[in-house]
Amino acid sequence: MFSRAYRMVITVPPVAWVAVFLLIPYLLMFCYSFWSVSSTQSIVHSWNFDNYRKLLEKPVYWETLLRSMWIAARVMLFSLFLGYPLAYFMSFYAGRRKDLLYQLVIIPLWVSYLVRAYAWKTILGSDGVLNTSMQYLHLTRHPLEFLLYSPFAVVLTLTHIYTPFAFLPIYAALEHIPRNLVEASHDLGATPAQTFWHVIFPLSIPGVVAGATFAFVLSLGDFLAPLLLGGPSGIMISNIVVSLFGAAYNWPLGAAISLGMLLLVLCLLFLSEKLEKKWSFA
Repeated sequence: MFSRAYRMVITVPPVAWVAVFLLIPYLLMFCYSFWSVSSTQSIVHSWNFDNYRKLLEKPVYWETLLRSMWIAARVMLFSLFLGYPLAYFMSFYAGRRKDLLYQLVIIPLWVSYLVRAYAWKTILGSDGVLNTSMQYLHLTRHPLEFLLYSPFAVVLTLTHIYTPFAFLPIYAALEHIPRNLVEASHDLGATPAQTFWHVIFPLSIPGVVAGATFAFVLSLGDFLAPLLLGGPSGIMISNIVVSLFGAAYNWPLGAAISLGMLLLVLCLLFLSEKLEKKWSFA
C-alpha cells in the first residue's frame, strides 16, 4: 500500500531517536561499568569487574537496594489499595459523574513533581500543617519528628504521586469488561460480592498487574522524594547513583549500579508481561 521511500521516511526518525537517546546511552553505561577511576579522578579505560565485585562485597549497596525495594513495594500496595476501589466505583457506579471524577484523578499529573513533593514537606514539617493542627487540637504536645525525613514521608509522598499511574490501567481493564458477563452473573443468582470475586476481579487482573508494575518501577527509580523528605533513613538506591555520578565522580561504579537496576526492571517488566498475557481475556 505504501512505497518503500514512504516507509523509510516514517521509520527512520523514530528508530534514529531511539538509537541516539536510548540505545547509545545504554551502551555507554555498559562500557563505563567495566572501567575504573584513578587516584587523579580520571576515567581509566581498563576493562575489569572491580565495580561489580564492590557491589557484591559491600553490604551498603545491598541494604540500600533492599530498602528501596521495600519502600517501592509499600508504595505499590498503597497505590493499589487506593486506586482499585476508586477505579471500580468510577467504572460501575459513577454514572454521569464518571468524566468529572476521571479529570479530578488526572489533574494532579499536570502539577510539577517538585510542587507536590514540597507540598508534603510543608504538610509534614515540624511547623507544618499537620503538626500545627494536632498541637492546636491538643492531640500532641510536641511536633512529631517521624513525620518528616523518614521512610514514612517517602512512602506517603510516592503513594500520592504514583497512585494515578496505578489507577489508569486498572480503570482501563474494568472499562473493557463486557457488562453482559456481569448481568449474566446476577441473572444466575450470584450476589454482588460473588460477582466481584468470580467475574470482575479475575478479568481486571491484567490492569492490576500493569498498575502494580508502574507504581513499583517508578518508585524504585525515584530519587527526588527521598532527597527532599527521606533523610538518612529514607535514602534509596537512586540517590547513591546520583551521588556517584555527581559529587563522588565515580561514574563506573554508578554505571554498574544503574545497569543492575536496569536488569532488575527488565526482569520485572518481563514477568509483568507474562502475567498480563496469562490473565488476559481479550
